Amino acid sequence: MIPNTAGRRISRLDDLVAALPTDDRLRFERIFHLQVTSGQTVPPETMSSWLVDQFGSVDSVRAQRIIRVTNLVTLEGTLFNELRALRPIEAPPASEELEARISHRETCAFCHPFEQTPADPMGRIRGKMVTTASNVAKYDGWHAVLIADEHYPLSLTAELVADYLDVAQQWAAAVHQIDPEARYPFFLWNCLWRSGASIIHGHAQIAMTRGLHYARVESWRQAAMRYRSRHGSDYFADLIVVHRSLGLAMDVGTATILPSLTPFKEKETLIVAPVLNHDLKRALYHVLQTLIERLGVQSFNLALYQPPLGDTPEEWTGFPYVFRVLDRGPLTLPTSDVGAMEFFAQSVVATDPFRVADALRAELLSTNET
Repeated sequence: MIPNTAGRRISRLDDLVAALPTDDRLRFERIFHLQVTSGQTVPPETMSSWLVDQFGSVDSVRAQRIIRVTNLVTLEGTLFNELRALRPIEAPPASEELEARISHRETCAFCHPFEQTPADPMGRIRGKMVTTASNVAKYDGWHAVLIADEHYPLSLTAELVADYLDVAQQWAAAVHQIDPEARYPFFLWNCLWRSGASIIHGHAQIAMTRGLHYARVESWRQAAMRYRSRHGSDYFADLIVVHRSLGLAMDVGTATILPSLTPFKEKETLIVAPVLNHDLKRALYHVLQTLIERLGVQSFNLALYQPPLGDTPEEWTGFPYVFRVLDRGPLTLPTSDVGAMEFFAQSVVATDPFRVADALRAELLSTNET
């Protein structure tokens, strides 16, 4: 069943939670801390006309409803203020020059990976439309680039998304075979320069580390273990139930799509599944297609939290495969979308997760109809 979130808004999350059945409300409160704050301003009369044009009314600026959601399990949190989506940002308009820059291939090394990129010691892995290369400036001892045949990074198909993931997993298995201590894979995808990508050509990355998973993945594992010990319940299963109770969960087979209640940045969406199978790959493509085609996303970050390969000293029972996908803003935007609040305190986000759910639902319905 695809949820209907019409009329629901993150600015009224407290009312939505209060209206939940008792068990669902208690489960929400077990995972999330919710606080509603009123931000007050006293604008001078000389600002009135500008405030009406920019924000719709003076009163909406005088009293601003701010929603603060904190995940008590992972200690990640977000501040939502609808007004921030309307604040003025000076940015040059998109142009044909921007499109030409993205499409430019003449000096692109990734258009010729076999001649202009290095291979890993065990060679390259070639998929249907993706080829591996050894990263010339590595995050870790094992770090590869997954280079698509298609240059244009936003030209995605379900087959290409699946091939990125298949080749990444094949590479991780090959590394683990020759270096058994390297057992913690991390798949990531930075699309275009707003996301931190240094190469325009479509590509993702895969790294493998030893001894312990990367810090943020390990923090989620430990948080899930503490939650199970304290509540006798599976954290990820409960997280899905909470989102579902609010109309923020959509199923694609065994995979579940969750517009996050504590997004790190705009439109962050989680996809949770017990295994990395066709359903999870299809769900990831659906999320990317929705972000790009329906929500106008031009640059995104994506990561996969997954269990390690082989035996480890840590307990990983029940830890699922989790994709995190988020928008990094228009390519012409001159300001950074992260600052001191995001780095050192708590994220500030303008996009309403319920509107992300609306777009995801519309895309799912459109896909099912065809």
